[in-house]
Order: sequence, then structure tokens, then C-alpha cells
Amino acid sequence: MIAIDGKEDDFTTGSIRRAIFLLSVPMVLEMGMEAIFAVVDIFFVSRVSTKAVATVGLTESVLMIVYSIAIGLSMAATAIVARRVGEKNYTKAADAAFQAILLGISLAVIIGLPGYLFADQVLAAMGGDPQLIAEGVGYTQIMFAGNISILLLFLNNAILRGAGNASVAMRALILSNSLNLILDPILIFGLGPIPAMGVTGAAIATTLGRSIGVLYQLVILLRGTSVLRLTAANVVLRIKDIAEMFKIATGGIVQFVVESLSWMFLIRIMSYFGEAAVAGYTLAFRVIVFTILPAWGMSNAAATLVGQNLGADQPDRAETSVWKSARYNMIFLGVISVIFFLFAREVMNVFDESTVVLEFGARALQIICLGYVFFAYGMVISQSFNGAGDTRTPVIINFFCFWIVQIPMAFLLSFHVDYVAGEWQIEPWLGTDGVLISIAVCHSIHALVSIYIFKKGNWKLVKV
Repeated sequence: MIAIDGKEDDFTTGSIRRAIFLLSVPMVLEMGMEAIFAVVDIFFVSRVSTKAVATVGLTESVLMIVYSIAIGLSMAATAIVARRVGEKNYTKAADAAFQAILLGISLAVIIGLPGYLFADQVLAAMGGDPQLIAEGVGYTQIMFAGNISILLLFLNNAILRGAGNASVAMRALILSNSLNLILDPILIFGLGPIPAMGVTGAAIATTLGRSIGVLYQLVILLRGTSVLRLTAANVVLRIKDIAEMFKIATGGIVQFVVESLSWMFLIRIMSYFGEAAVAGYTLAFRVIVFTILPAWGMSNAAATLVGQNLGADQPDRAETSVWKSARYNMIFLGVISVIFFLFAREVMNVFDESTVVLEFGARALQIICLGYVFFAYGMVISQSFNGAGDTRTPVIINFFCFWIVQIPMAFLLSFHVDYVAGEWQIEPWLGTDGVLISIAVCHSIHALVSIYIFKKGNWKLVKV
């Protein structure tokens, strides 16, 4: 297989089904590797304490902003590199790659320093008690300090995907995951002269694993592939290119910041119901990520196909690629939703946690998976907008679905508000189920709105 062998292919001609397959297989495996990061960490951390699991959940909810920036920059990088490759302008593709990396490093420093310095305040703001903060502040500090590895891992892989070389991206994450899998138990529980570091050890293992993966990516980019190679000629600050990159990336960043902030509100609501609820939600979320990220692989394949085919002036072929990718994604997530609904408790029993935590987690899986079929279409179409360079449309859709609809819905379903004796009183109503129902419903609405707007076809006219 061309993509697995690490060779770029021309995805602007030939069978669309073959193009989807060649791109999506390594991308699905790549996203699967990213998902394994989450599952491996939480598997070992769940054997430390409930507070450790809750620490990971609270930290990750804030780090979603970092992921949002990484994904937003990745969208811009994939869109521009894919468009230049479709135009056969490989020098400009390499120029865009360097500007993206430079921008990513700059933003990582801006985010990492305050996150490291104020880690305890971050946990407190998210509802962590003093004991949780004392146990988990090291984890939060290291994850913020090492956020550059998150940004560059996403960004370099996006550059490689835009060039049609998804296999290198996959290999980078295989390397990172292998190291994380080895280092996690050693640093969390200790081995020989290495002391047990608890949840802090998980952060060190993850950051080291990702950093080695980034070094591997940079070696590949500097050595060069068949269409993309970074040379000294590309290492020049190009303000115009940076501005173009930032313009597209801003839309991508904002759309995911909007979604991430909504997740922060949701987990803040969840924290009202106790640490067990937060821990159960965190475990379930990691399992969900394990299945959603491979589905993002299919979505990323659609984004690359859209970018390259628009660059080759073939908008109809780009649209056909999107609908076929969405259909395949729907089949995949449809199967996963049936498994989660029927075997949620068996899936959650993989984690060594208290019964009440696992019950919360199983309930989360069963409710959220009800929206999976809709998720499949929404993910592919959102990424297709981004692949075309139209990052503004998903911002508007996300803001409407996740802020105007989801946050109020989660609160109103979770709590019952009464005006008694001259004052407002808030009491639990559906409790944690209210948050979970809002997630399934609003992501389904998101998909339907995205389909409606995509059919209008304005994304075909975007210039990059």
C-alpha cells in the first residue's frame, strides 16, 4: 500500500474509494495511536487513586485549549500544504510547513509558562479540593510545560498528511506510544532506583514519549520526502505567509476553543456531583476518545482530499470524496455505538476503580454513544470545511451548538431551579445524566446543521 509504505500519491486522479482507503488507513491508525495515549495513561493512573483520575480529568479539560490551538494550526497547515501540493508547487508547500512550525513553537511558549506557574490555581478554579491539588499539581505543571510536544506532534503530522504522507505521521505516534507504554508503569509505580511518582510520573512519561515522536518527525521533514523537504531556503520569516496561516488557523483555533470551553463548563457542572462523577466521566471520556480519534482519521483523510482536489480545480471530486468518507465513518461509529450501549459495564471494568466510579463511566458511555451516528457525519463535514480553508463556518456552527444550545441545556437538565422564600434555590434534577444527554443531543444537532450548510457549496469558492 502506497500510504503505508510512506510514499505520497496523487489523490487528484483515479478511484476516490482507493484514495480514501490509502489516506484513511494510516490516518485511522495514527489517531488510534493518539487515543492509546489517553487510555494507557488513565489505565495506570486509575490504579493510583480516584483523586489522581480526577486530576487528569480537570487538567485535560483545561488542556483542551492547547489541543484546540494544535488542531486549529493543523487545519491551516493541512489546508495550505495540501492546496500547494495539488497545484504541484512543492517549494511553497515547504515554506508553509516552516511558518506553521514557527507559529506553533511561539504559541506553545505563550501557553506553557503561565500554565506551569499557576497550575495550582488552575486546578482550584476547576473545582479541585486542597488534597487533590497537593497530589496532582505536579502533573498539571509538567503537562503545561511540555505542551510544545503536543502542539508540534499534531502540527508536523498535519503537514505530512497535507503532503499525502500519512504513514510517517502514523509511525511517529507508534514510536511515542511505545515509549509511553514502557515509561508509564515505571515512573508511576517506580522500578529499582526510580522512585514512584504517582500521577506526576504519567505526565513525565507522556511528555517524553511525545517529544521523541516530534524529533522523529523533524528528522523526516529535514531529510525530505518525495514532495516535501525543509531546507535552509525555507527557514525564513515570511510575514505574509504567517498572516495567511494565522488567518486560517484562527478560525480553526476558535472553533475548537469554543467546543473546549463548553467541555470545561460541562466538567465544572459534573464536579458539583463529586469526585466519583468527575472520575467516571474522565474514564468514559478517555474510552470515547479511543473511538472518536480513529474516526477523526477518516475525517482528516477527507480534509486532505478536499484540499488537494480544490488545488487541482476539481471541486466535484472533492465533494464526492466527502460524502463517501462520511458514509464509511458512519458505519464505523454505528458499530462502536452498539458495542458501547450493550457492553458499557464490561468496557469500563477494564479500569481498576471503585464501583460507583465505574457506574458513572458506564452510564456516560451508554448515553453519549446514542449520538455516534450523527457524530460521524458532523466530524467529516467539519474537517472538510477546514480542508477547503473555510474555518469560519465551523466556528459559527460550533458557537451555536455548543454555547447557545449545549451549555444551557446541560445546566437545565442537570438542575432544578426554584424561587422559594424570596431566593433562588438550585437542586439536582437529572444530575450527571443531564450533562450526558446534552452532549448526545447537541452533537447530533451539530451534524445536521453542518450537512445543511455543506450542501450549499460555498466552501468550494474559498481561496487559499
